[in-house]
Amino acid sequence: MLNQLIECVPNFSEGRNEDTINAIANAVKSVAGVKLLNVDPGKTTNRTVFTIVGQPEQVIDAAFQAIKVASELIDMQAHSGEHPRMGATDVCPLIPIANISMAETVQYAEKLAERVGRELNIPIYLYEEAAKSEQRRNLAIIREGEYEGFGRKIQLAEWKPDYGPSVLNLRSGATVIGARDFLVAYNVNLNTRSTRIANAIAFDVREQGRVKRIGHPITGEIETDANGEAVRTPGTLKAVKAIGWYIEEYGQAQISMNLTNINITKVHTAFDEVSDKATAKGVRVTGSEIVGMVPKKVLTDAGIHYLKKQNRSLGVSEKELIEIAILTLGLNDISSFNPQERIIEFMLAADSETPLVNMQLNSFASLTASESPAPGGGSIAAYVGSLGAALGCMVSNLSANKRGWENQLEYFSEFGLKAQNIMNQLLALVDEDTKAFNAVMDSFGLPKTNEEETAVRKSEIDKANLYAAKVPLQVMQASANAWPMLYAMVERGNPNSVTDAGVGALCIRTAIHGAYLNLKVNVSSLHGEEKDALVATAEIIINNAIQSEQEILTIVNQKIS
Repeated sequence: MLNQLIECVPNFSEGRNEDTINAIANAVKSVAGVKLLNVDPGKTTNRTVFTIVGQPEQVIDAAFQAIKVASELIDMQAHSGEHPRMGATDVCPLIPIANISMAETVQYAEKLAERVGRELNIPIYLYEEAAKSEQRRNLAIIREGEYEGFGRKIQLAEWKPDYGPSVLNLRSGATVIGARDFLVAYNVNLNTRSTRIANAIAFDVREQGRVKRIGHPITGEIETDANGEAVRTPGTLKAVKAIGWYIEEYGQAQISMNLTNINITKVHTAFDEVSDKATAKGVRVTGSEIVGMVPKKVLTDAGIHYLKKQNRSLGVSEKELIEIAILTLGLNDISSFNPQERIIEFMLAADSETPLVNMQLNSFASLTASESPAPGGGSIAAYVGSLGAALGCMVSNLSANKRGWENQLEYFSEFGLKAQNIMNQLLALVDEDTKAFNAVMDSFGLPKTNEEETAVRKSEIDKANLYAAKVPLQVMQASANAWPMLYAMVERGNPNSVTDAGVGALCIRTAIHGAYLNLKVNVSSLHGEEKDALVATAEIIINNAIQSEQEILTIVNQKIS
């Protein structure tokens, strides 16, 4: 039922010729079912990063068409730029985004690599998770020697391409294709033009660190181990690659980083560490730059991090978290950062139908009241649940900011953050419930003129009904997660807002009971253990909801009387 989504981020060795960049973009757009989210050219680096998202087959077709046009329009024999490169399409990673495993993503990378090598006569190397050997996992190692040195390197037995010819394509060079986790290309800006200082900071923070030298730290002899390998002093940030360079168009130096695992080193962690190292060297960070697109979590995590530093409650809206992150990281320092154009989830939402949750209240109510069967009780249950969580969040923020309660800031702030997360989950389920209903209707509309069509139709109906039962269960589960927060608010929260928390409990109970009714209808056509498990889980949640609501309202009534 769920669409698989992957992201493709091809890097093309052209950042100055708009006609070439536009031609590559048009090649991507010619493939139906994909979204070109971002085109990010750099004049000094002479490189453009594209961000493409969609279902796997369509994405790898769009990537192939783009690589084909790049091979026709970009001549590596005349290319120069600050960024390391080995081909017209230098690197083309695939990244799993939704409902797809890394192993499946690797298979699509191999399929794309084989086609490019065979049809375009370009040597192809597989890297990261798609690499055939450990030696080829690292892009920097594959790219050593760059385009100018690859004519000799490709002739070595150990550097035989994974696909395509074993002779360098003089016009297009060679290309690296692979599968990897989400990588953030992130640059931190310095108030200096010194590449030397920028490089020194890069060596301080990058995981690889710097080589140890005997005597003088710059000119001294490199220290080696028993195997003759250079001994290194590791940097302070794991899963980070970094170099320092000077960007003429900005008139300042940058630390250019690849954060290869943002679960290990987050953007705000890298920013803070570079800031500390810069200060120690007598320079200052003026801001930073995200290249391409990022998941929303990158910025909301940063917003939470900086709110904590400011001793403020975390129970603020997603929009405010993102604004705080943009301001603190200085993402508008050298160019405008528009979150609607740079955050993947926002771009995908902008390309789809207007979500119900983005409608005005009166429009949503009018649509619900119309003769259309959706949105119906399931979507309303999810929305009422989101309002219950929102009321709990309000009480937590009023309590966190209450004069004289400063020592309880962290306690209430954490509950506010949890409430925001529950609210956002339930808001997303408002639309998901309507989508599930529409999927059931679509499955009943499938043809049944022969046995094969009838079998397919029955299978799709069963899948749709199961999905339509799982969505209200998700509403029940998300709503039930609000009980501990509401208990805390009526027991320890701002006494002036105890009735607000009580209304929140009433909303949560309504959401759970409404979703339960929806689930019972949707499981009626299901059979077997899966149906029994859904109903059993739902009954536990609703029985707990009845008890939790009564206990919370008892406390509320005691306090107001």
